[in-house]
Amino acid sequence: HPWLYLFLVPAIAMRSWAEERKSGSIELLMTLPITVAEAVLGKFIAAWLVLGLSMALTFPLWLSVDFLGEPDHGIIVAAYIGSWIMAGAFLAISTCMSAFTRNQVVAFILAVVVCFLFVVSGSSIVLDAFQPWAGNLILDTVASFSFLNHFEAMAKGVLALNDVGYFFVIMVVWLYASLIVIEQKKAD
Repeated sequence: HPWLYLFLVPAIAMRSWAEERKSGSIELLMTLPITVAEAVLGKFIAAWLVLGLSMALTFPLWLSVDFLGEPDHGIIVAAYIGSWIMAGAFLAISTCMSAFTRNQVVAFILAVVVCFLFVVSGSSIVLDAFQPWAGNLILDTVASFSFLNHFEAMAKGVLALNDVGYFFVIMVVWLYASLIVIEQKKAD
């Protein structure tokens, strides 16, 4: 479902900053007694909780599968946790793209494109394109950015520290980039 998140998460995040700037309410937000970092983090956490709630709505499906068979609950819980963490990474990227523009549609398209690059970076098509001229170090580096590679183990029930850490680093980096963009745009 990284492919589902590729469109769902940018659609949720496209209004986060683009609409604030378009409507002019960002000036009001910036006069509140909170820092820009608190505003960025608050918007991110609120949207991440909405994504978590939408995932929670799939729990009846888990109950149905449990009633009809004997699934491994550890794998399912790990996949849910991994999915929520990956959704946070998609959301951080999408929030940053929303901060770049006043137009929600442009924010959506930018977010989908950037998230798409992160999803497909480890696919065989991309790696085969780099193969003729790039060394193994470059190929491994490009593949290490792939959301699919990091989520694959989580979907199988393995919450490895490097995979979880990767998604949290992506969140921190893109939220910090959002903070920088908003600070720069605040002067405009």
